[in-house]
Amino acid sequence: MAPAVQDRLPFLASPPPARERGRNPSLAEMLRLVGAATVDPADDDGSASAFSLPLPHATTTPDRDAVAGVAGATAIGRTVHFRLAFSSLTYSVRAKQHGRGGPGPGLLPLQRRSDRVTTRALLDGVSGDAREGEILAVMGASGSGKSTLIDALAHRISRDALKGAVTLNGEPLTGAVLKSISAYVMQDDLLFPMLTVAETLSFAAEFRLPRALSPAKKRARVQALIDQLGLRAAAGTIIGDEGHRGVSGGERRRVSIGTDIIHDPILLFLDEPTSGLDSTSAFMVVKVLRRIAESGSIVITSIHQPSQRILGLLDRLILLSGGRTVFSGPPSALPSYFAEFGFPVPDDENRAEFALDLIRELESSPTGTKPLVDFQRTWQLMHARTTSPAAAQGDGGSAMSLKEAISASISRGKLVSGSDVAGEAASVRTYANPFWVEMKVLTKRSAINTRRMPELFLIRLGAVVVTGAILATVFFRLDQSPKGAQERLGFFAFAMSTMYYTCADALPVFLQERYVFLRETAYGAYRRASYVLSNALVSFPPLVVLSLAFALTTFFAVGLAGGVPGFAFYTLAILASFWAGSGFVTFLSGVIPHVMIGYTVVVAILAYFLLFSGFFITRDRIPPYWIWFHYLSLIKYPFEGVLQNEFGRGGECFVRGAQIFDNSPLAGLPDAVKARVLASISSALGVGIGADTCVVTGRGVLQQAAVTQLGKWECLLVTMAWGFLFRILFYFSLVLGSKNKRR
Repeated sequence: MAPAVQDRLPFLASPPPARERGRNPSLAEMLRLVGAATVDPADDDGSASAFSLPLPHATTTPDRDAVAGVAGATAIGRTVHFRLAFSSLTYSVRAKQHGRGGPGPGLLPLQRRSDRVTTRALLDGVSGDAREGEILAVMGASGSGKSTLIDALAHRISRDALKGAVTLNGEPLTGAVLKSISAYVMQDDLLFPMLTVAETLSFAAEFRLPRALSPAKKRARVQALIDQLGLRAAAGTIIGDEGHRGVSGGERRRVSIGTDIIHDPILLFLDEPTSGLDSTSAFMVVKVLRRIAESGSIVITSIHQPSQRILGLLDRLILLSGGRTVFSGPPSALPSYFAEFGFPVPDDENRAEFALDLIRELESSPTGTKPLVDFQRTWQLMHARTTSPAAAQGDGGSAMSLKEAISASISRGKLVSGSDVAGEAASVRTYANPFWVEMKVLTKRSAINTRRMPELFLIRLGAVVVTGAILATVFFRLDQSPKGAQERLGFFAFAMSTMYYTCADALPVFLQERYVFLRETAYGAYRRASYVLSNALVSFPPLVVLSLAFALTTFFAVGLAGGVPGFAFYTLAILASFWAGSGFVTFLSGVIPHVMIGYTVVVAILAYFLLFSGFFITRDRIPPYWIWFHYLSLIKYPFEGVLQNEFGRGGECFVRGAQIFDNSPLAGLPDAVKARVLASISSALGVGIGADTCVVTGRGVLQQAAVTQLGKWECLLVTMAWGFLFRILFYFSLVLGSKNKRR
C-alpha cells in the first residue's frame, strides 16, 4: 500500500493475511487490481485528514476550485470510477375520476364514467447518469417529478411498481448494498432538539461507522465533518425547537446532511436541501455538497430555482416537466440549448429561472411541453454523436465488479458503514454494530434528550400527584361499612383508570421521533428491535417514580388495608398499569401517525376498557356477546388485583347485622324494630344474627363483585404481560409501517 495512504489511514496499515481459497480478496489485493492509490497530500486547509480525501477532477475549472476551497489541486489519475445510470424510468399511480353520464370511450358498457380509474405518470421514460465527483441536480416546478425521481434512484419505490433500470457500474443495486453505500437526506430537518451539534453527529457516528473503528478515530471523523460542514462555531449549541432556541436554519440543514454522510457514502441523495433557506444559507449548503462530491461521492439532489452562483456549482442538470425530461446536460449548456430551441436566454437573466418560466408557459399551451421533450431527445442524439471516443471510453466505468470497486473505494478512504476497514475487504453488512451496541447508544441518546427536557416529566408527575391528592381527600379514611366497601370499589376503579389516561402523554413522543426513526432505519443505522427495547428501557424509570408518588399520596390517606405488604403490592399494581398503559399508547403511536386522531382513539378505547372492567357491571351480568371485551380490558386486571389485595384477607367485616338495612327503605326504622327483624330472620334461618354479627366479609365483597377467577399475583402478571405484548406489537407496526417505499 502506498505510504501516503498508510499515513492518512493508519487503521489500514496492518498487512493483510495471506490469501486463502474461497474468501474475499484483501485490500492490498484490491489495490493491486486497481493500481497504485495516489492521494491528494492536503485538505482545503492544508492539513492531512484520515477521513476526508478530496479527489478533484482533472478538468476542474479555476472558479470551481475557488468556490469549493480547494487551492492548487492537481489532477489525480484513478482507474476506479462510480457511475450510476438509469434508463427509461417510469412510475405511475392510479387515480379515480368522478363524473356523470354514460360510459365514455374505451370503457365497458356497464362501466360508468364515475367509476373510471385512470393512471397518472409521475415519471415517464426518464434516463440519465451521475458520476463520481459530480453533483447531479434535478429541477422542475412543483409536481414535475423531482422527488419521485430521487426516490426511484434511492430505491424508495417498490421495484414492482417502478419500470426501467438503475445500475451502478453496470450492475443492478440490491437493497442491502445500497443501504450500506448510500444516504438519503430528507427535505425536513429531522433531529433531536436537545442534543448539541457535536452530540448529534457523534451519535450518528456510533450508528453508522464500523465497530472496527476506534473511538478516537470516530471522534476524529466527527471533528473533521464539523469543519467540513462549517459548523465549528455552533458545535456546542443545541439543535433547538419551537420552545428552545438553537442553531439557525442553514446550520440545522447542514447538521441534517452531516448525520447522513457521517459514514462518507458513495451515493448521496438529497430531497430539496436548499428549501426554505435564504440565498446565503442555500449557497453554503451546496458548497458542502460540492466538497462531498469531490471526496469521491456521487451527489444527486433535487433543487428548486437555484441562484446563478449555485448553478455554477452543479455538474449536471435534469429538468423535468410532468415526469418527462425536457433538458439533461451541464448547466453551462442551457443558453445554447434554449437558443437552438428558439428561445435564447437573455444575458441579464438567471438561466434556471428562465428555463422554469419557459416550461410553465409551454405547460399552459395547447401542445404542452411535448415539442421541448422531442427537441431534448434530438439534442441528446446529436451531442452523443459528437462525443469523442476517448471521452466515451473514460465514462464507461471500471472493468472491476461492483464489489471490487467498493472495496477499492474503501481503500481510498471511503468509510462504508458495516465494512471491516481494519482487515478484509469487506463483505457489506446490513448493520454497522451488534445489537447490544445499538441498544446502548439509543438508550444514551434518548436519556440525554429526555433529561434536558425535565418539564415534560415534571408536568406528568404533577398531574399524577394532584390526581392522587384529590382522590386522597375525597376518599379520606374510608371505614369498614357497606358504603365504605362500595367507595373502595369506586376509588380503585378511578385510580387504575387514571394510570392509563395519564399514559396518553406518551403518544406524541414517538410521533415526534417517527421521521427521525424512519430516516435512520431506512439505511440500516440500527435495528428496529433495538429501538423498541431502548424505548422501553428509557421509559421505565419515570414510571417507577410516578408509581411511588401516587401510592404514597393515596394508600395511607385513603386507609387501605394490608400494611407494608399491601402497600408494596398496591405500588406494583400501579407500576404494572403504567407499564401496560404506556405500551398500549406506544403501540397506537406506531399505528396512528396523527396526534389528534391518536388522542381521540386512546380516550375512546380507554373509556370502553373502563366500562367493561367489572366496576359498572359485574362479569356475571355482562351480555355473552360482550364478554370478550371484558377479558380484553386492560383496566380489568389491575382493578381486580387491588381488590384482591384489599378484600382478600380474612378477619375483616364490611357488613354487620344492623347494617343490612342500610341503602334500603328499612334504614329509617328504630333500632328496636331492627333488632326484632333480625331476631325473626335468625329464627327463620336457624342462625343467630345479632346487631354486631358479621354478615359480609371481604371475600364476600369479592364474590358480589364477581372477582373470583384470578388471584392478585395472577392479575399482576397478566397486566405486565399486556405491556410486553403491546411493545411486541409496536415492533411489528414499525416493521410493517416503515418500509420507506412507495407502492
